[in-house]
Amino acid sequence: MSVQWWRDAVIYQVYPKSFADADGDGVGDLPGITAHLDHLATLGVDAVWISPFYPSPQRDGGYDVADYRDVDPMFGTLADFDALIARAHELSLKVMVDIVPNHTSSAHPWFQAALASEPGSRARGRYLFRDGRGPNGDEPPNNWLAAFTGPSWTRVTEQDGRPGQWYLHLFDSSQPDLDWENPEVVEEFDAILRFWLDRGVDGFRVDVAIGMFKEDGLPDWDGSHWYSSDVEGPHPMWDRDRVHDIYRRWRRILDSYYPPRVMAGESAVPHPERLALYTRPDEMHQAMNFPFLWLRPVASEVAAVIDRTLATAGSAPSTWVLSNHDVRRPVTRFGSEDPWVHADRVTPTDRALGSRVALAMDALMLALPGSAYLYQGQELGLPDNDEIPDQARQDPVFLNSGGRVIGRDGCRVPMPWTPDGPTLGFNTTGDAWLPMPAEYGARSVAAQQGVPGSTLEVYRQLLRLRRARALGHGRLVRHASMEGDVVAYLNESANVRTLLLVNLGPSPVAIPAGAETLIRTDGGDGPLAGYSAGWFAVA
Repeated sequence: MSVQWWRDAVIYQVYPKSFADADGDGVGDLPGITAHLDHLATLGVDAVWISPFYPSPQRDGGYDVADYRDVDPMFGTLADFDALIARAHELSLKVMVDIVPNHTSSAHPWFQAALASEPGSRARGRYLFRDGRGPNGDEPPNNWLAAFTGPSWTRVTEQDGRPGQWYLHLFDSSQPDLDWENPEVVEEFDAILRFWLDRGVDGFRVDVAIGMFKEDGLPDWDGSHWYSSDVEGPHPMWDRDRVHDIYRRWRRILDSYYPPRVMAGESAVPHPERLALYTRPDEMHQAMNFPFLWLRPVASEVAAVIDRTLATAGSAPSTWVLSNHDVRRPVTRFGSEDPWVHADRVTPTDRALGSRVALAMDALMLALPGSAYLYQGQELGLPDNDEIPDQARQDPVFLNSGGRVIGRDGCRVPMPWTPDGPTLGFNTTGDAWLPMPAEYGARSVAAQQGVPGSTLEVYRQLLRLRRARALGHGRLVRHASMEGDVVAYLNESANVRTLLLVNLGPSPVAIPAGAETLIRTDGGDGPLAGYSAGWFAVA
């Protein structure tokens, strides 16, 4: 594999709690991941990205980290992690892990020390503690809102029992934001990176990569919480220019290892021009393409985002992603009247339509130059589990909103490995931390294995063709068939020319004369059916 493997890699995200459970306690673990790495190698991906497995109270699915240099006992041990790395490398799979720099858990020793210390102390200086407003400091320091609903400030009780200062948390109150103006914070994360690099990881996915720095003075903000509009201008919480100093620093650390290690950012900015700043030659290798993730399956919108992404990418490879642990799965959202990645509540879904559109969009994504990210179960065509009872839901988005917002539990349900059994092969005991729907059995790995036309087998073929035709290294140009509901591009790599057709409308469309079918998601041989995609060899 090339030293610059990441430039055209297909990277598979594993959510540890839900991939495979080796010890039968109902929660996935590192030995479970290791036992199923052969599935990823057979699928044809190049790397695995593992979401947080660090010690954590699990208030936010592990993105509330209490110790950045260990493995939570629910997931195993550091020895289990070392075994996972060794097995992945035997299978020629790279391994990336999450790093969570914007905030820690409130259970982190640093924050516990801050609570036990006085205002103005060194311990409090690692976080964003501020005095409140109003005569008695009873009002939050500003009007910022948290991502998981409610104010982004929580007041502490001081050691003498008096109401005290407030601390900032842009997500849940259990996730206090670090102060990245503090050199001690900067140096600590240098050491954390080196700890995992020395254990053999091939790179990092940086959580909330547009966070960390806030506007001086923490002024009030009446715009939206998320950075979402050209009109709003610079945002006080997100995408501050100072963050690039940190990524330049981290890039120097990554480049000090051989082969150089990789950094990919969860850079949730709406503008490809701002996204491109994160992948300048001395910063990140990749930045996840959220405008593509947020797409509706409308041909004109899809083509516009692809063209704009490629036009602004610079020297870095573009990245393409349709699913992850934070959004509704493509089958669910593309079969809904509201295909937005988040939903306040469960909406009716046409599973058949969603499955067809999702697979067509997957075929589109995998034919584009650059790198692609898959989320576990995407290769099976899994939908969300919309039938989780309220009492079983665990997402702070759901809990903090009093159930008003449905949250992300539906896309985090355990993987089905077999068509039968109480947990469909997730473990042998029948326990699962989130309930699994019966419909997952027919979509399990074993149920689709070797079945022509199944989503799993189509995925394997797509990945084989992607590699054989070097599509990740190709040059993309619009094709004359691009009109109406059709997305059409030529991917040209060396002397190989591949035509990509995606029909996002209900009516069949003609295949250009002379185009030789490589793969079609509709399984047909005449005009390309509605809500389908095909790859074709052309002269």
